Amino acid sequence: MLSPMPPEETPHSRVGIPDYDVVLTVRNPQKPGMIGSMLAVVGAHGALVGDIETRYIGRDHFLRDVTLSVHDQPHLEEVLRAIETETEARVEDVRDLVFERHTGGKLRTSRTTPVESLEDLRYIYTPGVARVCKAIEQEPALARTYTALGHTVAIVTNGTRVLGLGDIGALASLPVMEGKAVLYDRFVGLSAVPLVIEEKDPEAFVETVVRLAPGFGGIHLEDIRTPDCFWIEDELIRRLPQPVMHDDQHGTATVLLAAVLSALRHTGREGRRDLTCAQVGLGAAGLAIARLLMDAGFDVVGVDPGDDARQRLERAGGRTADLHDAAAEADVLIATTGVVGLITPEMVRDGQIVLALSNPVPEITPEAAIEAGAAFAADGRSVNNALAFPGLFKAALDVGAPAITSAMKIAAAEAISELAPAGELVPSPFDPRVHDHVTAVVTRAA
Repeated sequence: MLSPMPPEETPHSRVGIPDYDVVLTVRNPQKPGMIGSMLAVVGAHGALVGDIETRYIGRDHFLRDVTLSVHDQPHLEEVLRAIETETEARVEDVRDLVFERHTGGKLRTSRTTPVESLEDLRYIYTPGVARVCKAIEQEPALARTYTALGHTVAIVTNGTRVLGLGDIGALASLPVMEGKAVLYDRFVGLSAVPLVIEEKDPEAFVETVVRLAPGFGGIHLEDIRTPDCFWIEDELIRRLPQPVMHDDQHGTATVLLAAVLSALRHTGREGRRDLTCAQVGLGAAGLAIARLLMDAGFDVVGVDPGDDARQRLERAGGRTADLHDAAAEADVLIATTGVVGLITPEMVRDGQIVLALSNPVPEITPEAAIEAGAAFAADGRSVNNALAFPGLFKAALDVGAPAITSAMKIAAAEAISELAPAGELVPSPFDPRVHDHVTAVVTRAA
């Protein structure tokens, strides 16, 4: 079944790697070369082929499930027309894997204690629960022991800046927040609860979070527009006793610092902090990257067309310059602007490290940067926040830390970089060592 997104809302663009996954159920005649010719047509129209599974073998035909990655729905329709007109295959069904995985939501609440008898009910509910309530009333710290508070995070958003979608509203952001919650459970065993708040006014948003906060050990802010996100995070940190972190800022910054440390190792400059990093783009992520790089000991020069953005960096102790001057000075050139082609080969210095992180197409491709003389270059495909935020919050909750500090983020970055495979900037989030290692290192730093 095709997704319900109408074609006019998803303009076909052939930039980047196809990442819109579907499964075609294809009927092929039982003749030599049939599946090969169909796959050739699919490839000629720009789609990537994944798994192929034979579902049925008849006397004169096969039924196979073929997983394809296309750019968007118009591209999918183009590929379907090509199969219909250029091959003997017939597509009998199209399934959207993303919508299948989201059907019914990605979360549920489950119990951790048996409830099989009236005796169990007396213990976990009335009358026994009243004793626990009274104990917490007299000593609030006991809530960490006798409730889920000590291992539960609220993931809070108003949906004003979601992924690359912009202001889509609180409700439409819920699938993203559920996804974050799944990652907390999968990687570090924390319970995370999505709270989507229909409120764009920063002060009212903060008041709402403050009222909801007592039931959670930590507050994970997500997908909030700039500049609101800066004030909201600062105000919640000031007003709440538990750790608060805007992941779009600090999760990204932590993984980027890990990438920089790995790139320095790959170019024989491991341990050096007497280097200049240029941060091109000072939005939520860019400013946090610049500030964490400074906290880690690097000299930082920022580039941004906005006066407010530059002033924020300067108030934090950083310098600003125009793009050409910053690129000429930088040992490490980092870009998070979303502007394709912003960095030209002429701007790249010999021996420079270039990390152009915008997706799906970077400010300069790694290949072009290397050809222009860069010692190391990468794009943003491997810089994944999921490497950082689970371990940061797990460690903070384990030790009862009131905040997630720069020292904790730097420790996390170093831990992530240590596990990067040879030639890579960071490990996979599914490396079984990563999250335990990050948690342990950050716990010591906390």
